[in-house]
Amino acid sequence: MTEPATPAPSSAPPPSVVRIDIPGDRKVTHRDVAANGARFHIAEVGDGPLVLLLHGFPQFWWTWRHQLTALADAGFRAVAMDLRGVGGSDRTPRGYDPANLALDITGVVRSLGEPDAALVGHDLGGYLAWTAAVMRPKLVRRLVVSSMPHPRRWRSAMLSDIKQTTAGSYVWGFQRPWLPERQLVADDGALVGELIRDWSGPQLPEDEAVETYRRAMCIPSTAHCSIEPYRWMVRSLARPDGIQFNRRMKRPVRVPTLHLHGSLDPVMRTRSAAGSGEYVEAPYRWRLFDGLGHFPHEEDPVAFSTELVNWLKDPEPDR
Repeated sequence: MTEPATPAPSSAPPPSVVRIDIPGDRKVTHRDVAANGARFHIAEVGDGPLVLLLHGFPQFWWTWRHQLTALADAGFRAVAMDLRGVGGSDRTPRGYDPANLALDITGVVRSLGEPDAALVGHDLGGYLAWTAAVMRPKLVRRLVVSSMPHPRRWRSAMLSDIKQTTAGSYVWGFQRPWLPERQLVADDGALVGELIRDWSGPQLPEDEAVETYRRAMCIPSTAHCSIEPYRWMVRSLARPDGIQFNRRMKRPVRVPTLHLHGSLDPVMRTRSAAGSGEYVEAPYRWRLFDGLGHFPHEEDPVAFSTELVNWLKDPEPDR
């Protein structure tokens, strides 16, 4: 059983920690929206078709700061949300299984008054984007996933590929009670900085960016809530809810999909991610970024944003 979350108020953290600006002349609008029984913080820039950006671990909405500007400049309504339990969103005592987290995402799309959205997800956000595209296909116009295979592919790789099992050892380490949370916030979140640097390619993140993620992780209860989805992913492998979820994910993705990956990703092997196309019954494009690690959207934001915008604007993405 997953440990109950430490009780915490649902009020937002200090504005200076999460509600911060992005580089450039664009001004981001911060606000809260209600969806799926919780309140979610979003950062919004631009007007046009909705593109909803989903962060991974150990980050929050700010990881998409470069893409928010690029998408807005290209004529899109770019919205980056904080997932449940992270950043400025509610820290609820439960609800961290992927099916419920995916309903958070599609609920935000509805709360924004849009008929659908292009979902862009990195790491855990990518796992949830895959899930949302299967569960609520009418609300997903297009799908972009970075640094994360399809959930069934992830499960298979973690269980049968010893190299992927070793690369994803942090996921197994998260199964210990309480200790991972304490490690994440120790020394003002020093481990967060170590993980981001270790998982990046040669183009390391700036110290200012690392410090921003460290501060966000130290918001009370964030570390626990960030880990809970990974606890579910492992502990449910042999449970009825996990088996049911895995079967549910057999349903193919039927929206155009762009799959992005860094060739030097040390925690999600290229071989693990590359087989995900078998679960897509729609135009599917695979793009491998040479020389980049687990965070291609931050390591080379220009290349990533260019690929993303060009694909979103392409009326025939199967070419």
